[in-house]
Amino acid sequence: MSAVWYPGRAVVDTAAIRGNVETLSAAAGSAQVMAVVKADAYGHGMLASARAALAGGATWLGVAQTAEALALRAAGIVEPRVLTWLYSPGAPLADLLVADVDVSVSARWALDEVVAAARATGRTARVHIKLDTGLGRNGMTRPQLDDLLAPLMRAQADGSVAVVGIWSHLAFADAPDHPTVRGQAQVFADGVAAAERAGARFEVRHLANSAAVLRWPSVHYDMVRPGLALYGLSPIPDQAGSDELGLVPAMTLQAHLATVKPVPAGQGLSYTHQYVTTQDTTVGIVPLGYADGIPRHASGTNARPGGPVQIGGRRLAVAGRVCMDQVVVDLGPDASDTAGDLVTLFGPGTHGEPTAQDWADVCGTISYEIVTRLGAQVPREYV
Repeated sequence: MSAVWYPGRAVVDTAAIRGNVETLSAAAGSAQVMAVVKADAYGHGMLASARAALAGGATWLGVAQTAEALALRAAGIVEPRVLTWLYSPGAPLADLLVADVDVSVSARWALDEVVAAARATGRTARVHIKLDTGLGRNGMTRPQLDDLLAPLMRAQADGSVAVVGIWSHLAFADAPDHPTVRGQAQVFADGVAAAERAGARFEVRHLANSAAVLRWPSVHYDMVRPGLALYGLSPIPDQAGSDELGLVPAMTLQAHLATVKPVPAGQGLSYTHQYVTTQDTTVGIVPLGYADGIPRHASGTNARPGGPVQIGGRRLAVAGRVCMDQVVVDLGPDASDTAGDLVTLFGPGTHGEPTAQDWADVCGTISYEIVTRLGAQVPREYV
């Protein structure tokens, strides 16, 4: 038997990713599409997802970490532009420039280190100005941008950098009517204008994430940056499901029952017995747990069902505490299930199976976390 056998698997439909990019490209109009494949493509597998996104028409790839950008290049993905944006002092900027990766600049120290890397390698660094328009996270504020424009333009004049992009993140893109949305758009427009007055000539200006691609065309600019929507999950779940947006969820998480056995009424299941059987019943053990990325918040009690699963066409739920490497499901008194039967934890929902959003609702979180937290040891199987 193969040493890499594992009792669960994440089946990733690359055709769904490709089709989602096509849907998003249509929504983006004339804007280019940067496929955001950070965090191992939200748990779907970075390399396979990147290739599927490019096949669907994406012309850029975006990652947060420098190691991710270098891994894309090392895997032979050399044609599209790649942007990386989150690093601290001492990052391998020289390696990024040699690999022809665009880098984001969000502070004066970052510009200084990019210039030093450019001079050390003899390569002109392609940089994108990261502007904090109101999210209060990474990026320079408008006053900081004004202070940085002169040194940026000097570095461009001496050939150390080429200022090719400017960008920002929205705080409430999933709520297009929120007052901050237009406020951030105005700050961004002001920042673009200030940089252009200083001499910047941008190839791309980009502000729109998944929700804004689908709901806010006025901020598409030259390029959009969908992330979650690439993988078929709705970025605005309170307003529209994936199917309403024309998106197809790409990941299906499956396992097989490891143990099936009868238990009497009054039997506590899993740690601390927070779920107790109310009748003679049958329980099944699903061999995935929080070490695999199953949220412990998906534990179930008698009053509150846990994370949903589908077994034999029936919608059931986790009963009791989620353990490190297994969960228990109350199969019911008349169950005919046997060890080895298929368990679907989540998928597209087209066959009645739970979705990642269903798990997010149980756990009080977002679908991003459900798919991204899936453990690296769970095999990804691409179809």
